[in-house]
Amino acid sequence: MDNKRNINKLTFLIIEDEQDICFMLIKILKQKSYTLAAVHNITEASRWLLNQSPALIFLDNNLPDGRGIDFLPLLKKMNPSAKIIMITAYDTPYDKRLAIENGVDEFIGKPFTRQAIYSVVDKLLN
Repeated sequence: MDNKRNINKLTFLIIEDEQDICFMLIKILKQKSYTLAAVHNITEASRWLLNQSPALIFLDNNLPDGRGIDFLPLLKKMNPSAKIIMITAYDTPYDKRLAIENGVDEFIGKPFTRQAIYSVVDKLLN
């Protein structure tokens, strides 16, 4: 195991370009005392993941520098043990199937509720 990486079972990474969605996720998750980091594109996420190993990653599918679904292989390679939750406004059966086939653990459509977030997090951490 790479000793440079900080592995923390209660650390989550949010990869989301919309500030209001980031703010809402942070507000919801801080109530459960998770350690949170937010980045706004794939480039920032790649840099952050060089030194950190979150337990859970919230990944938007439409980011300024690419699609989350296309970032999944590298994301899985950089952090194979992380659980990935895709959050997207494109909540069609096709998009959901494609995301799951490509390695996401859960899929949440926008807008989402506090309870939906808690339910998915509890499911993936237990």
